[in-house]
Amino acid sequence: MDLRQIRYFVTVARERNFTRAAHLLHISQPPLSRQIQALEEELGVRLLSRTSRPLQLTQAGKLFYEQSLQLLSRVEQMKRATRLVGKNERTILSIGFVPSTLYGDVPGMVQRIRQRRPDIDVQLVELLSVQQPEALRTGRIDVAFGRIRTQAPGVARLILREERLMAAVSKNSQLAGPETEALPLESLKGQRLLLYPKEPRPNFADQVLSTLHDSNLYPDEIQEVNELQTALGLVAADVGLCIVPGSVRSMRRDICYRLLGDDRLTSPVILSYRANDSSQNIDMLLDILAEVYAEQPPWIEYSINRLKRP
Repeated sequence: MDLRQIRYFVTVARERNFTRAAHLLHISQPPLSRQIQALEEELGVRLLSRTSRPLQLTQAGKLFYEQSLQLLSRVEQMKRATRLVGKNERTILSIGFVPSTLYGDVPGMVQRIRQRRPDIDVQLVELLSVQQPEALRTGRIDVAFGRIRTQAPGVARLILREERLMAAVSKNSQLAGPETEALPLESLKGQRLLLYPKEPRPNFADQVLSTLHDSNLYPDEIQEVNELQTALGLVAADVGLCIVPGSVRSMRRDICYRLLGDDRLTSPVILSYRANDSSQNIDMLLDILAEVYAEQPPWIEYSINRLKRP
């Protein structure tokens, strides 16, 4: 499979007609048909239903089409960015992040970078904490915001803050109550616990379980889901409760958030970067983070943080 075949397929899928697609691609129809057929043979599935007029995408074809659009868009972005860097017109700063940091440190920091350094092309890459060290090592990203304390050769870490953990519960739950009224850990016994993400491991789910086990709490029933949004949706449906970092409490208003009774139960926000990074970007990031923290945004509220200082 190559990019040419993918571009051919996208054109055929968009036009729903081999003749029009061939005309737009400036090739004849037979070689276009052969390229699409070769692509299907490599994938082992049919992408197009040729018995209908206009052509219809199969279910596999619809998925491949959406993924192909994203891939081609990313390729064009890479080409533009590479040309700009090659001409010394633009610097790329790739930032890895776990989704929960979008409710805290990352958005304000990115805005300030773009205001201060419009010559920098900031790219955000969603990565789980366990994936970030390898992405740093290989140069896929330059810095990362994660939550899992991991030691990796050549990677420096800075704990920015420790967020208090909260229980997200349904408003119909017997555990619902004022946010600032701490929820005793004993009250979690007998409750179904929703954990995210399901994989890869280790991850935030393991951190939550380890934290509860340290407090001699062993949930009777656990349901694992892939994403935070899914877990909170199930909470709203009164399926169970979910343990989340404090900054997430602004995410949904149709559920109740309660601080856990032990203020030592926290989730760190960790900035990671290559230990031998000699660029000025790290110093710039730390300066910007210090500015953001000094302004005391809502997500940095002391009641849900044990603060560190960049």
